Amino acid sequence: MIKLGLIILYVDNPTSSAAFYADLLGQSPAEASATFAIFALPSGVGLGLWSRHTVEPAAQVAFGGCEVAFIADDVDAVHADWSGRGLHIAQAPADMDFGRTFVALDPDGHRLRVFAPVAP
Repeated sequence: MIKLGLIILYVDNPTSSAAFYADLLGQSPAEASATFAIFALPSGVGLGLWSRHTVEPAAQVAFGGCEVAFIADDVDAVHADWSGRGLHIAQAPADMDFGRTFVALDPDGHRLRVFAPVAP
């Protein structure tokens, strides 16, 4: 059996990306260096930020290319908060088949989806 333990985003500058995510998540990285930073999220899954210039083996990804989804009780409140912080909003809050959602972009163009799942 395997389980998901870490999501890694390839970023241009791990130091500035770590500052962005520290502010967004309200926590400091568990570890940080010039080429890599990792956040230990309350869910138990880690969020890593690895320099796209030093990742081994070399990544074939340009700008962005990934979506990270966060579950929230109040999607509209998170949208208001993130909009107020100046995040680029790629999709305004909307009701979709799976629940209420919106999408913002991080400095590297990764999609940050926030959603409240539809109750079963």
